[in-house]
Amino acid sequence: MERESMEFDVLIVGGGPSGLSAAIKMKQLASDAGQDLSVCLIEKGSEVGAHILSGAVLEPRALNELIPDWQEKGAPLDTAVTNDKFMFLTESGQMRLPTPPQMNNHGNYIISLGNFCRWLGEQAEAMGVEVYPGFAAAEVLFNDDGSVRGVAVGDMGIGKDGEPTDAFMPGMDLLAKQTIFAEGCRGHLTKGLFDTFNLREGKDPQTFAIGIKELWDIEPEKSKPGTVWHSVGWPLSTDTYGGSFLYHLNGNQVAVGYVVGLDYSNPHLSPFEEFQRFKTHPAVRSVFEGGRRVSYGARALNEGGFQSIPKLTFPGGCLVGCTAGFLNVPKIKGTHTAMKSGMLAAEAVFDLLNDEAATATEPVEYAAKIESSWLWSELYKVRNIRPAFAKGLWMGMGYAALDTYLLRGRAPWTFHHHADHTCLKPAAEAPKIEYPKPDNVVSFDRNSSVYLSGTNHEENQPVHLTLKDTSVPIEHNLALYDSPEQRYCPAGVYEIVRNDDGSDPRLQINAQNCVHCKTCDIKDPTQNIRWVTPEGGGGPNYPNM
Repeated sequence: MERESMEFDVLIVGGGPSGLSAAIKMKQLASDAGQDLSVCLIEKGSEVGAHILSGAVLEPRALNELIPDWQEKGAPLDTAVTNDKFMFLTESGQMRLPTPPQMNNHGNYIISLGNFCRWLGEQAEAMGVEVYPGFAAAEVLFNDDGSVRGVAVGDMGIGKDGEPTDAFMPGMDLLAKQTIFAEGCRGHLTKGLFDTFNLREGKDPQTFAIGIKELWDIEPEKSKPGTVWHSVGWPLSTDTYGGSFLYHLNGNQVAVGYVVGLDYSNPHLSPFEEFQRFKTHPAVRSVFEGGRRVSYGARALNEGGFQSIPKLTFPGGCLVGCTAGFLNVPKIKGTHTAMKSGMLAAEAVFDLLNDEAATATEPVEYAAKIESSWLWSELYKVRNIRPAFAKGLWMGMGYAALDTYLLRGRAPWTFHHHADHTCLKPAAEAPKIEYPKPDNVVSFDRNSSVYLSGTNHEENQPVHLTLKDTSVPIEHNLALYDSPEQRYCPAGVYEIVRNDDGSDPRLQINAQNCVHCKTCDIKDPTQNIRWVTPEGGGGPNYPNM
């Protein structure tokens, strides 16, 4: 069956803060120049914001540049930060630490990033951007000369057997003069672009973390709107990078979460269980007792920073936001940098489209704009802090203080990263971790958690978590690492099942549980698991996350 196609001047893949900022900036530039530029943005979630999850504290620097009158336009920045706390936890105690200057949140706002993206989507549509939610980009399309031509949207109505069902609808080819990829962390099309255009040559491997978040309604007398609380220490061991966030929003709500660096070495570690255990700490438990958990989700995040940023451009397009990796780890923020990258990409693409003398299709000026911006200098100054924690919590904190207060980010050296999937020790060489059972008061199991994410997939479709070699999960992962995919997945997707007598172990993939966090695609020791996009509109439907 022949696929239909649509053509645009600019196509943007992904409806997060970077993609939406690129779309808005593109339309602003076109309006200022009196041009009618066609801009299309597609989003795989059922609506803009459905797949968006973050802490989040927003530094409004990029927003001020993009939409200076955002307050008059009703941007959902309702909770100004009034109080910062940075704590070190032991199993039953806590100690307040000096707040690092990067974590000073004066002038910032606690937000729902999903709702902020919904608002950005409204602004984009009001400017004439064609926004298509439920459109999952499944494949990059190329011109005969090898340049990017656009993307193919995945077919709908393909059964588990790979054959069309009665509900079959072919996807569309979306073609453009320039395609901006804003897929978010570990974008599956971006992975292919890395290989096709050798974009990672000479760059450090990206390193990642998994962030797990819950939203709670708490008792009114415990609510402290504007309070930002972070912690390190318990329950993680000092050789594992990670920590917590706890943000008090208006309306007696608290966003709480836990971040674990995916360069951890113990295959028995479960980020989900560490998060649940964290909430049993007396200082944390007291916040949530008597409250009600209303939402849950998880997402991988980039932590490689400056030295892991790939080449950003290629013939026919560029990379923006977390698909490129602009998160500022010491700040624990990436929205402002993602937005700025989208805005700069829009400027470069707009200039290229208007350059009548241009013979190439690569928006090379985008990289130059990035390197001369505050985004670049901000990431450069903190480039050594995250890799310093590879030596453990105390060495990491000591170096962070040295780098921040004495060297001021101007060290004449740059530390480097290792790929996360190479970091696991064999299970026999690592201490086992015994996690407490959930009490269903402040700690819970995976299934009840996934239910609160609103995750839903059409069940009769091919599994979107594919294995390059079906023998690896048992013969390698189970034998050597005791099946770490059962623990690093925060949604119970991977399960080792056996016969009643315990024989014949095999990996069962519960793809319908997947919250699209991408952790499996990152942490699998042999890179045998490959995440590909399911049907558009599937996955989580995060409310207020």
